[in-house]
Amino acid sequence: MQSLSDSAEAAQSPAPTVQPVKPAQGAVRGSAAYRRITLALFCSGFATFSLLYCVQPLLPAFASEFHVGAAGASLALSLSTALLAVSIALAGIVSERYGRKELMLASMALAACCNLLAAVAPNWHMLLAARALEGFALGGVPAVAMAYLSEEIDPSGLGFSMGLYVGGNAFGGMMGRVAMSVMAESFGWRNAMLAIGIFDLALAAVFMALLPGSRNFVRNSAMKLGDHFALWKRHLSHGRLPLVFGIGALAMGIFATSYNYAGFRLMGAPFSLSATATGLIFSAYIFGIVSSSWAGALADRFGRAPLVAAGIAISCVGLFLTCTPVLALVILGIVLLTIGFFTTHSAASSWVGRMAATGKGHAASLYLLAYYLGGSILGSVGGWFWEHAGWNAVAGFMLLQVMLAGWLARRLWHPGRA
Repeated sequence: MQSLSDSAEAAQSPAPTVQPVKPAQGAVRGSAAYRRITLALFCSGFATFSLLYCVQPLLPAFASEFHVGAAGASLALSLSTALLAVSIALAGIVSERYGRKELMLASMALAACCNLLAAVAPNWHMLLAARALEGFALGGVPAVAMAYLSEEIDPSGLGFSMGLYVGGNAFGGMMGRVAMSVMAESFGWRNAMLAIGIFDLALAAVFMALLPGSRNFVRNSAMKLGDHFALWKRHLSHGRLPLVFGIGALAMGIFATSYNYAGFRLMGAPFSLSATATGLIFSAYIFGIVSSSWAGALADRFGRAPLVAAGIAISCVGLFLTCTPVLALVILGIVLLTIGFFTTHSAASSWVGRMAATGKGHAASLYLLAYYLGGSILGSVGGWFWEHAGWNAVAGFMLLQVMLAGWLARRLWHPGRA
């Protein structure tokens, strides 16, 4: 009771008597703290996206085994990303009370356990339920990771560190797809999902050991729900942040649509590739790892707007190449779509932290809410185009998204303000 009384008296003290605490300097690129932070966040990105996307190469197998269409099979991924989008907004609130590191750790561990449950699910509906819970659990990682980096990294190296984090996302997404394709064909998809879940539980322990505690974050248990809504409203009223949110949603929509249905196309005529060969094509993710780090460093030097525009343009070229009947050009198109997506996302996500003067965690949660809803909704809608008119219709649907993203990027292009 004495501590509560002391807190109440402190809250009523005149403002001039309160001495502000000077924030600790952010970790500078090249320092030991910077290396630990970037490696830990790389691990968190890997775990998040290997868990989230490990089912993507299994969509044709799900369609066959559970007797559902392409759009129905995509629910194994879309439900996860949709619940992830909802969870991200709530994660921002929880992290203000309980801390960044703690929430990320709990999210990684719980999501890995849900993946284990999905692996042993006896029917399609139970599998979908486990995947939905997995997506909801994962929401604590991406929103909080972006906020943590914005708070704990010196601004001069923020773009590079954000690029490495996105690179971890890319590497996790690649290994989730490629490893799942190879292991599923050799040992069955259930055993493959079990292996990925166990591996990512181990990564959660590595993350806990590496990541330093927050130095520039102060837990705020006094914030009410209305305070959170006020911060979200402020960000949505910002002159430019909503445009970045829209670009994130469209970029993820293009990427999810292409990767969701490319497997169906490549395994059918005229290519007729095996599941393993199709999965290996998704090694194109390695280019996402390189391009995200490259884009982050260039964004620190030249500004975010040029990198966002370049990423959208590269995606457009890749999109047209996927429509050709030549396998090598289709693969090149997938590579360019991957590079374009990660270039756009890396630059846009680091832009959010710089634009938001306050409430960085809330700004990050709005960006990722739009990002994952875009991937979930647009990625599922793409299945309708595939089922009714094939790949060229899917490509036309993605082209509309590219054009809209380009229009938003044009509105954001203000030299000297990136």
